[in-house]
Amino acid sequence: MCMEERSERRYGAALDHLRAAQKPSAGTPLYSRLVNRPLGRRFAAAAYVLGATPDGVTLVSAVCTFSGIALIALVPPVWWLGVLVSALLILGYALDSADGQLARLRGGGSVQGEWLDHTVDAAKVLTIHAAILISVFRFFELPAGWLLIPLAYLVVDSLLFFGMMERDLLLARAAGGRAPASEASTGVLRAILILPSDYGLFCLLFLLLGAPLLYFGVYALMLVCNTIFLLLALVKWYRQLGAHGR
Repeated sequence: MCMEERSERRYGAALDHLRAAQKPSAGTPLYSRLVNRPLGRRFAAAAYVLGATPDGVTLVSAVCTFSGIALIALVPPVWWLGVLVSALLILGYALDSADGQLARLRGGGSVQGEWLDHTVDAAKVLTIHAAILISVFRFFELPAGWLLIPLAYLVVDSLLFFGMMERDLLLARAAGGRAPASEASTGVLRAILILPSDYGLFCLLFLLLGAPLLYFGVYALMLVCNTIFLLLALVKWYRQLGAHGR
């Protein structure tokens, strides 16, 4: 059997293993469920065949993501920039899914790898809205007050990320170190309703960058949706932690 055939077999076996060991889709927005996880699964299987490490995949994901973020701040908004930024962010997001799947495929990840993954995610949340703020200030013909929208979005996304990470940490500690149980609801309707909170949809938003006012209007609408989602999530998480505390 030639090397190419062996690689194909290893890739197919890795893909089958990842499909069987896929994390539950409960609470996962539609894009992440239908597009990002399957795409990340393929990247993880390919990385496994190539002998890559989860940390290496995380770093490649970071390069793609932060290259796209830098372009937002540095280049005037035109249609081709939107396509390029969206492609880089989507690729970075898929690789962000792949690193964890690769870790499971290799027998489990490390504490260092999990820390690196979450640190990159936190940096992404902070810098992407800062880049949008810079872009609006430099290239958009809007009153200065509109700059508050990226600032507000940065606060909302940061609170959402921190609140979710802290909730998972506290629930795991209450459960003796075990990961928190998945949510019961896995319906497609719920996945659609929480779609505005999906980072994958946010990546696709940049396809509108060539029409700056339309892009910024949809961005502002997503801020409203995510603010509502954050408020509902904070109430839910507070009640969850209270129940475990009792």
